Amino acid sequence: MAALRSLLFLLILVVVTPPYTLGVLLCWPLPHHLRRRSVVPWVNFVIWLVKHLLGIPYRLVGAENLPTRPVVVLAKHQSAWETLVLQEIFKDTVFVWKKEIKYIPFFGWALAAIPMIETNRSATKAALKSLVDQGRDRLANGYTVIIFPEGTRSQPGSKNRYKVGGAHLAVETGTPVVPVALNSGEFWGRNALFKRSGTVTVSIGPAIDPAGLSSSELLARAETWIEDEMQRISPHLYAAAA
Repeated sequence: MAALRSLLFLLILVVVTPPYTLGVLLCWPLPHHLRRRSVVPWVNFVIWLVKHLLGIPYRLVGAENLPTRPVVVLAKHQSAWETLVLQEIFKDTVFVWKKEIKYIPFFGWALAAIPMIETNRSATKAALKSLVDQGRDRLANGYTVIIFPEGTRSQPGSKNRYKVGGAHLAVETGTPVVPVALNSGEFWGRNALFKRSGTVTVSIGPAIDPAGLSSSELLARAETWIEDEMQRISPHLYAAAA
């Protein structure tokens, strides 16, 4: 049954996404906020499919920590699931993406039309300056910036090296960081065609004020909170690793 649901989910996306993307591309001359909102119906529809067709809803922990102003979100990254659902949890979001993604047919084209924040994921001065310039603009226009500091998806129960870009953006703009832990990879695996039903836990941490902190200090605080919270969310995985 899980395989059938997964195949049906994929089929629906293949049918719906191309014509919807063409509609988004027609919005290119519109102001940024209108272009961003043009993808919201598609995102909401896919989230509905994820919850009701795939059977992967979520429970939210730490809802009291949800921000009322634009922030920099540093989130755990285990699957494509969070690229959808974090848009429902946080208001008016943009993501930091590898610039190569915009060349992916339909999906990437829509991102280029919005646009999100492009980066080459390096830690060079030019890359960090580009991230700060784009991020400062999005924050000033009322967007929350979501960054996956590990850069790529991690396997459940493990982590990749955390990169400093998101923390650097927060320090340079004086914007609070909100850390997020989640265990989506236990149900929607990395590059997995077949998903399994289950409830994802999304935990929102208290905002971290960047005042008086260096980028590396801010990143270390966010990483510590996320990884400690991951052990509470998925103790069975970390116990097995130990």
